[in-house]
Amino acid sequence: MRQVLVTGGGSGIGRAIARHFADQGDAVTISGRRMDALLETDGGRGMTCKAVDVTDEAAVKSLFATPFDVVVANAGSGTGMRVVDTPLEVWNNTLAVNLTGVFLTFREALKGMQPGGRLIAIASTASLKGGGNIAAYSAAKHGVLGLVRSLAVEVARTGVTCNAVCPGFVDTDMGQAAVDGVMKRMDVPREKAEKLVVGGNPMRRMITPDEVVAAVDFLASPGSSMVNGHALSVSGGEI
Repeated sequence: MRQVLVTGGGSGIGRAIARHFADQGDAVTISGRRMDALLETDGGRGMTCKAVDVTDEAAVKSLFATPFDVVVANAGSGTGMRVVDTPLEVWNNTLAVNLTGVFLTFREALKGMQPGGRLIAIASTASLKGGGNIAAYSAAKHGVLGLVRSLAVEVARTGVTCNAVCPGFVDTDMGQAAVDGVMKRMDVPREKAEKLVVGGNPMRRMITPDEVVAAVDFLASPGSSMVNGHALSVSGGEI
């Protein structure tokens, strides 16, 4: 039985990933800021739920009293905003959650991770390209990919791998928030906003959480042992 940690497990992609590993028999720990959301994710599956802010160094350390075989750094958030309108507080908070949180999580994970271990960051297509109104988020996610690629070199001879999954817009609360943002900025109805949001995806639809889960499942498997430092785009051909 593998020991699996999923940060940001209270909703969206993290919830789908956590439930997948639990349903296939792994011992899953989920973390997030809201215990009620974590308990909803668990839904009686027997996961260990821990209320942890990934930007808090001491709190992150507390997650690793025992080592994990698979660590999925999923916690993240973003706000659509032009650079000229972005307060420094928003910039700093975006980097703290999306980049520093991954650094703290992976740093602690490595202290006890054994050969065969898997470090997986949920990044974004914003790790691979820029975009209007997402500068802070894109900068943070580019940083995540730089961290993953550098860490992959450091662990390459230890039997541990480090990779990133880079989804486009996923049909979660965060994806719908992006649609809401377009509706507000451009004063268009939801149907038009949704078309604009997925316009960069040649398949012209949002990605399902299960499609991201499938990529994570592969990177966590023994069959991915020679995949290291990779950015796996789940974006319908956007990247």
